[in-house]
This record gives sequence, C-alpha cells and structure tokens, in this order.
Amino acid sequence: MAGKKLSRRERIKRGIRKRLSGSTERPRLSVFRSNKGIYAQVIDDSSGRTIVSASSLSKDFDGTGNKVEQSKVVGKVIAEKALAAGINNVVFDRNGYLYHGRVKSLADGAREGGLKF
Repeated sequence: MAGKKLSRRERIKRGIRKRLSGSTERPRLSVFRSNKGIYAQVIDDSSGRTIVSASSLSKDFDGTGNKVEQSKVVGKVIAEKALAAGINNVVFDRNGYLYHGRVKSLADGAREGGLKF
C-alpha cells in the first residue's frame, strides 16, 4: 500500500516540477512532511542552493500542540527567516502532497508571516 502512495506522489511531484521552478527573484518554497515532522526550504533553483530552511524537529523549535499547529508555526518561522534574507515573494511547491491539512497549515502560516505566493 505504501509503495502505491509513494509512487503516486512521485508522479504528481514530477508533473508539478515540470511547470514550477524557483529563480533568484522568486525562489521556491518546498515542503516535505513525514510522520514525525514537517520541513520547509526556500530554494534558488538557478544556483541550486538552499537559502533558508525550517523544521518542526529542529532543536530551537518548541514542539507544543498537534501536527497541524506545529506546521503553522514552521510556516511563520520560514517566513521570518526568508524576510530576514530579503525574500518577499516565493513559488509554493507542495511536493506532490495534497493541499490539505499540514501542508495547507504551513502555507497559511507563511502567508501570515509575510510571504507572498
């Protein structure tokens, strides 16, 4: 069962990434979620480097609340870090996941933090 879901997500991810790319002016906000945590990176695809990142499993993160609430906090943290690095506009890459639950919560938190996408 897990193999089918993973291959489906990978197929969706390839289709999204064909049309979506981050640039220096507008980098890509990529989301990855696991059973234990959620991760976000702001990536410049033209130079192939990660500008800022945030995770719910990092040592400085306060892990209170359920996973959806933690995702919202990670979105706010990534927005603060991106704004400090001079990035206002990003392209949101949901990485093959449905825009629902933790992924949507992270996106809402990033918007509340000041990122535009």
